[in-house]
Amino acid sequence: MARLCCFNSQHAGVQSSASGKGRNIEGLIKYGFSLVKGKANHPMEDYHVAKFMQKKGHELGLFAIYDGHLGDRVPMYLQKHLFSNILKEEEFWVDPNRCISKAYERTDQAILSSSSDLGRGGSTAVTAILINGHELLVANVGDSRAVLSRGGQALQMSIDHEPNTERGSIEHRGGFVSNMPGDVPRVNGQLAVSRAFGDKSLKLHLRSDPDIKTISVDVNTDVLILASDGLWKVMSNQEAVDIARSIKDPEKAAKELTAEALRRDSRDDISCVVVRFRG
Repeated sequence: MARLCCFNSQHAGVQSSASGKGRNIEGLIKYGFSLVKGKANHPMEDYHVAKFMQKKGHELGLFAIYDGHLGDRVPMYLQKHLFSNILKEEEFWVDPNRCISKAYERTDQAILSSSSDLGRGGSTAVTAILINGHELLVANVGDSRAVLSRGGQALQMSIDHEPNTERGSIEHRGGFVSNMPGDVPRVNGQLAVSRAFGDKSLKLHLRSDPDIKTISVDVNTDVLILASDGLWKVMSNQEAVDIARSIKDPEKAAKELTAEALRRDSRDDISCVVVRFRG
């Protein structure tokens, strides 16, 4: 079942679906989220973060989707620790990209060293940090995705880390990619992503370093969508942007995105955060 935090500030619950919304201090940037448990016979494994905070005179918007596998302990850990580990880096305000990379790696090492408590599972991550409403930094590991709308045109801000596209790295590390008929490519016949947090048994053949993109928010930037692959398996970037832009309330937009994914028979857990930059 879902264990969720970060509604307007902090809120915890246990349920199969959840939604909520909030805004920055000026009320100009709004966000909403929606999470729905999939049809698989296991507890909800998607977690999110969506909140604004003040730090060292700056306003930060923190948004994330964590999609777990083989249990929910690793995504729960990421929900609690990844952003705080990023912001603990002393050089964050000078070189945020380098600090995000370091924090991702250090967080993964902490997860691996705590495998007796966190189990053998893992998680993808897509994180977005909005600095003072003007600079957006998106990082990801795995296939949870961030898509930005500029003037109504979808711009993918993350890179899907799939076994086929990173086959060379996997094989160089001594692993292999399976391509069984009727199934998706998997690392060592097990995992359908080539980068992830955790997954200690596969770590020799996986990467956990993130891809990072930075972009300035301008007058043409209207919507940011972060979602797990339960959405992207059944919906194109542009389709998601068109739906999100058509609904002014970002919580209602997030709900409609998850509902549409269900209508298209997505069977995975579906989680979505929508950030609206302009009214």
